[in-house]
Amino acid sequence: MHATHDARTRLFRIQPGAVPLLQAALDSLVAIAVLAAAVSVFGAGFDAAFVILALLVFAMTFPGGVGADKARSPTPSGDLMLEIATGWLAVVGLLALLGWATQTLEAFDQRVLLAWALATPAAMFAAHRLLPLVLPRVLATQGLEKVAVIAGANDLGRRLAERLADPMLATRFAGYFDDRAAGRLQSLPAAHNLGALSRLADYARSHRVDVIYIALPMASQPRILKLLEDLRDTTASIYFVPDIFVSDLIQARVDSIGGLPVVAVCETPFYGFNGFAKRLSDIVLASLILALIAPLMAVIAAGVKLSSPGPALFKQRRYGVDGRKIVIYKFRTMTVAEDGDVVRQATRNDSRVTRFGAFLRRTSLDELPQFINVLQGRMSVVGPRPHAVAHNEMYRKLIRGYMIRHKVRPGITGLAQVNGYRGETETVEKMKLRIEHDLAYLRNWSLLLDLQIILKTVAVVLGNKNAY
Repeated sequence: MHATHDARTRLFRIQPGAVPLLQAALDSLVAIAVLAAAVSVFGAGFDAAFVILALLVFAMTFPGGVGADKARSPTPSGDLMLEIATGWLAVVGLLALLGWATQTLEAFDQRVLLAWALATPAAMFAAHRLLPLVLPRVLATQGLEKVAVIAGANDLGRRLAERLADPMLATRFAGYFDDRAAGRLQSLPAAHNLGALSRLADYARSHRVDVIYIALPMASQPRILKLLEDLRDTTASIYFVPDIFVSDLIQARVDSIGGLPVVAVCETPFYGFNGFAKRLSDIVLASLILALIAPLMAVIAAGVKLSSPGPALFKQRRYGVDGRKIVIYKFRTMTVAEDGDVVRQATRNDSRVTRFGAFLRRTSLDELPQFINVLQGRMSVVGPRPHAVAHNEMYRKLIRGYMIRHKVRPGITGLAQVNGYRGETETVEKMKLRIEHDLAYLRNWSLLLDLQIILKTVAVVLGNKNAY
């Protein structure tokens, strides 16, 4: 009888593998739960139309959701709420557009849709704030907290230990094993110095260690092989943390070629299906926008021609994907069209900028012809902003990792531009900050992130920030 009860208890316990899944699906589950609550409150009935809506929401917000990255790091409440609100606005906007295009909006109780759209962001915010407080306690009470040790008290091992402190991982870090003398580990707390590597296997057996992370440099191959041999007699999970990960990784992942494992250190996010989805979204967005703005572009082109001598369009060489040179189009805003080995950035009150050109730059209307570049496949709607070839050749020598931004197509707008790094970058430090945002975009890309950037771009343009 007791054995049966114990088996049932284990059956309904949270399994360790379910925790990452719960984090990834948090926003999806919250959105569907609020939808079900709204349907119940208004007595609409969860019919087939609402089931389809729930499936669409799940597909658009899983994995990751609209605020999962923020939830896993200490983020000010205002920033988290803004991130969730912009992401949810993008989801609701897409659903509304889909409903209008398919003429299915009338199939839903409008009171339910309104209540759901308004209540969901608040519910998501509450979930992101409560989950890190509640889940670790639940895992601890169910005995799911893991004990971990690290082989190697070097910089890599210490960085890993810092990450293990995340309460959402439900992991208790016991300490390091390292062959170096205690004098060389003076900055290490005594409680975390568990001894030499030769003691690790015995410690793992006697202290029921669940996870062992090997953070030794690859140059220590004989020691690593000896350690792995010693650990064969333990039940601990073993992970190798190669020291290539001390470098700045872009879309790192493990892959295989004919069964041989390889590790991607720097790769484009638009690999496989992601590349197809990104290109399809670019074509759809650029086509719709060009159809809407064609009359406006004709008026602007006439204004450029009438306001100063020269062509309406300005063409300049830039670096595109993989560093290949492309030609981009903009409405001419200056009395010159520089495209040589030396290109001077536009500055505030620049005498080269025409009066009409200043208006175009301030409102970003000079960028509209780049939607033609998007259809041509030279650019994307969202991505790192392209710089003049002369500027690329200068900054690639001054900023480490500068050329990595060219792993993707350049964009009309980007993460850097909606975070205040738009317009002139008169110092190398400002350019470094712009590049940091470009690389963050490569690491964290999703279609939802693209939609958030587009929405924020509208707000930035209306605010007339740093455009001259």
